[in-house]
Amino acid sequence: MGKLAKLKKVDLREAWKHEATDFTKWLAEEENIAILSDEIGIDIQVIQTEASVGRYNVDILAEETNTGRKVIIENQLETTNHDHLGKIITYASGYDATIIIWIVKDVRDEHKQAIDWLNEHTDENVNFFIIKMELWQIGDSPLAPKFQIISKPNDWAKALKKTTAQSSLSDTKILQLEFWNRFKEFAQEHNTALRLRKAYPQHWYSISMGHSEAHIDLTINTQKNQIGCEIYISDSKDLYYYLEEHKDEIEKELGFELEWMALEHKKASRIKVSRDSDIENIEEWEEYFEWLNTKAQTFQKVFGKHIKAMKK
Repeated sequence: MGKLAKLKKVDLREAWKHEATDFTKWLAEEENIAILSDEIGIDIQVIQTEASVGRYNVDILAEETNTGRKVIIENQLETTNHDHLGKIITYASGYDATIIIWIVKDVRDEHKQAIDWLNEHTDENVNFFIIKMELWQIGDSPLAPKFQIISKPNDWAKALKKTTAQSSLSDTKILQLEFWNRFKEFAQEHNTALRLRKAYPQHWYSISMGHSEAHIDLTINTQKNQIGCEIYISDSKDLYYYLEEHKDEIEKELGFELEWMALEHKKASRIKVSRDSDIENIEEWEEYFEWLNTKAQTFQKVFGKHIKAMKK
């Protein structure tokens, strides 16, 4: 083995002199917000930078792509302080945000404790993150950004707390949440190329494809005893019909036939494959995870190529 290069940490101000005009502008770019999305497991789409809340401006107002839940991001290229802690709570209330992300240079213990307390004492709809921003370099290489999660919500604990307090999650919902959490673990262990997101107690699990008009949904249908993998196009009939024109080519590349659903009287369209299943039989879960993981990666590769071709 040859000589190993030294990894060195670079001061944030070497790359971004000013938070608003430099760092916020950089973070709001699609390829950079995607890095943050991948780290925290929430698919973020920027709505506006420097959005007004009274006499204050939140650095980034965004939303979770597949749910529309409001996201606020406050940047602080310094160590955390009480002023910014107060601001993120003000911004969250001003925009009724449920995902609050505080990106900082370093974290004081009392502020980590405060965010941990907020995560423990709010319901599962409100999620606070502290992210430590770092820059690294090997020799004279380009600077590499790294988002390090310091504090995050405990989703499973929150779901159980709500169940105990309000009896609002049915047995089916709890089973769905466990199924998707276990699927996520399976996919991570098998080095999947999928952009895995936070799991919710619902019949679908969404995966970003890097395109705002379409994403992959994995689904559970307990009435029909089926699981499925589909392309969900939220509001673009042009994209759906473009893909449908290439139906034969797409199905040949996938190696199986699809169910094509234009849903003429709705904004959304779907393209789906499904199979029989019984998610109450936990012994079969690993087989289902393998099928879903394989289908999702194939969908991402094949449909991603055709969507990209349309956009050119």
